[in-house]
Amino acid sequence: MPKNNRMLSCKAAITTGNGHFFIDTIEVKEPTDDEVLVKVKAAGICHTDYDSLRWGKPLVIGHEGAGIIVSIGESMKNFKAGDEVMLNWATPCYKCFQCKEGNQHICEVNSPVIGVQGGFFPGGHVEISGTVWNGNPIERSFNVGTLSEYTLVREAALVHKTSYKLSYASASIIGCAVMIGCGSVFNAAKVRPGSSVVVLGAGGVGLNVIQASRISGAEKIIAVDINRNRLKLSKEFGATHTLEATKEDKGLLQVSIKVKEMTNGRGADYAFECTAIPALGAAPLAMIRNAGSAVQVSGIEEDITIDMNLFEWGKTYINPL
Repeated sequence: MPKNNRMLSCKAAITTGNGHFFIDTIEVKEPTDDEVLVKVKAAGICHTDYDSLRWGKPLVIGHEGAGIIVSIGESMKNFKAGDEVMLNWATPCYKCFQCKEGNQHICEVNSPVIGVQGGFFPGGHVEISGTVWNGNPIERSFNVGTLSEYTLVREAALVHKTSYKLSYASASIIGCAVMIGCGSVFNAAKVRPGSSVVVLGAGGVGLNVIQASRISGAEKIIAVDINRNRLKLSKEFGATHTLEATKEDKGLLQVSIKVKEMTNGRGADYAFECTAIPALGAAPLAMIRNAGSAVQVSGIEEDITIDMNLFEWGKTYINPL
């Protein structure tokens, strides 16, 4: 693109925040400073994209993607036009309080969903504003808006794809499902070799929890789901055992009995909730041994009731998101 004020027109999936979306034409400005214009080759879809349809504001939808750099801003140092890249929705500024604390994933400046006050919309600061729809600026979901032919992002949102032998489709979900699932195992729970792990929900995030647990050296990995096909797939990712649950099993308490039978009567060392079902928010606590770790990975954001007896004795409950 020429270095002037001309805008590039392209198609994108847009929501006005009323629960629906549609395809329309947007305009994207040329990159400046540390901005990058990316031609999106593949985009993933997760439950958060469905939630974003009801955030009460116009948005270019999507936060998972991969593509090719078309042009770069003048401050760009590590990327060039033609580079194949994966996109990351958690873009740090490296200067705010949380970034300096080592919590770059919850940057207070560049996250449109966190901000100093916390919460999940409204909040945060929208860093990239170079997208226009119907003559007015429009935000991009998580500052990436990948359900678009082109997207304008900061350099911090990019990871080189050429270092990995991945298709664009596979690379597109690295920045969300893979990052959250694997990060919960490697960085939050710090799963140890030889340990036992239970994963509740074998969808995109759960499968990545399973494969990260395998990589971490977990000895027993138990996948739990109501979908037999997902359970079958979970074995390809590293599950050593599977348990088929039912919707009638409130809080998965019957499953927890089977888990304890499979783990010397104590319960697992770690349990990860990956279902996004509020009624199962406390379920991982029922799966773990005394002094075990329960991890709520799916980002449940609703009121839930928890039997505090599930916390006994010395159990830890983590929400890494």
